[in-house]
Amino acid sequence: MKITSVILHYIQMKLKNPFTNSFSTVKDRHFIIVEAITEDGATGWGECVAFNQPWYTEETIHTCSYLLKDLLIPSIIGRQIDHPNELESIFAQVRRNPMAKSALEGALWDLYAQKRGLSLSKALGGQKKQVEAGISIGLKKNDEELYSAIDKSLTQGYKRIKLKIKPGQDISLISKVRRRYPDIAIMADANSAYTLADLDLLRELDQYDLMMIEQPLAYNDLYEHALLQKELKTKICLDESIQSAHDALQAIRFGSCRVINLKIGRVGGLSESIKILKLCEDEGVDVWCGGMIETGISRAHTIALASMKAVNLPGDISSTQNYWHRDITAPEVVVSNGYIDTPTSPGLGFDIDRDALEAFTMHKERFHA
Repeated sequence: MKITSVILHYIQMKLKNPFTNSFSTVKDRHFIIVEAITEDGATGWGECVAFNQPWYTEETIHTCSYLLKDLLIPSIIGRQIDHPNELESIFAQVRRNPMAKSALEGALWDLYAQKRGLSLSKALGGQKKQVEAGISIGLKKNDEELYSAIDKSLTQGYKRIKLKIKPGQDISLISKVRRRYPDIAIMADANSAYTLADLDLLRELDQYDLMMIEQPLAYNDLYEHALLQKELKTKICLDESIQSAHDALQAIRFGSCRVINLKIGRVGGLSESIKILKLCEDEGVDVWCGGMIETGISRAHTIALASMKAVNLPGDISSTQNYWHRDITAPEVVVSNGYIDTPTSPGLGFDIDRDALEAFTMHKERFHA
C-alpha cells in the first residue's frame, strides 16, 4: 500500500464526568486523529492519545504534532509499505516518542487489515470472540460518590474494579471499599505517587487481597520496583515504566513486576505491543490492556489487541457511555455481562461518525505526496 495523503484532525471532547488521579483532573480531552489515505482511496484511522501536559509521560499533544508533521508523516508519504512492521525501521531516525509513532502506525494497521479483508483482531493474530472488561474509577470527592461509581460498574458487569489512590487517600480508601465489597476483584493504581520511604504503608495493602498495585513508584523506575516487589505479597503491575519490549524484558529479568499494563500508545504501537505480549507469554507474566480516556478509534485498536491469547486479565476497556455523550465512532462500545464483542468486519470494525468528528474538530492539517 502507498500512502498518498494524511489528514490530522485536532479535536476536543468534553468528558461526561471529570477523571481524577494522583496528579491531575481531566475534564476535557484533546486528540490528534490520524486519517491516512492510500492511492486507491482506502482510509485508515489512528489516534494520538497524549495529554496536553506531560504528567503521564514526557509526550504531549504538542510534541506529537511536531513529530508527526515534521518527521513521521514525511517519512512514509508516497512510500510503498507492505506491512506495518516496516515502520520500526522507517521511524528509527526518531528516538522514543512512542505516542506520536503509534498514532500513525495505528492507521496503517487499519489499512493493512482492510486490504486483506480481515478484522484488525485477526490481522494481529487475535483469537477471542469476546474480551473481558474492567473499569478504572478515579478519585472521588466523598465515599458516597465512590460507592455509587462502584455499584454502577458492578451492575454493568465489569470483571475488575481499578481504584486510583494517592497519599492521604490510600489505606483508608481501600479498607472501606474492601469492607463494603468483600468479594469483588479490586486493584489499586498509584500513578507513581509513592517512594520506598512509604514501604510500611504499601505493605499494609497486602491485607486487602488486591489483584495488584499499579505503578507505585517513579514513572521511569525498574530497580526500586524490584526492591519493593520483594517486600510485598501483592503483585506489582508496571505501567509508565514500560515504553518498549526492551523495558518489559528488563522489568521481568529484574523482578520489578509480576503484571504488565499494556497501552498501545505508550509502547509505540501495535507491532511493539505484540512483541511485549509474546515476551509475557513466554515468561509467564500476566498482562492486560490499559486505556487512556480515548475515543472509539483507540478503543477499537485496544479491543483487537485484547483479543489475543496472551492477554489474560480484564483490561480498562469500558463502555463509550461511561466517558462521552457522543463519540466519533459507531456503534458505541458496549459492555454486556462484563464482556465486549470483538468486531469481525474488516479493519477497525467501527465506522467513523464524520459529523461528530467535524463537530469536535478545532482545525485540520493536510499532507500530500
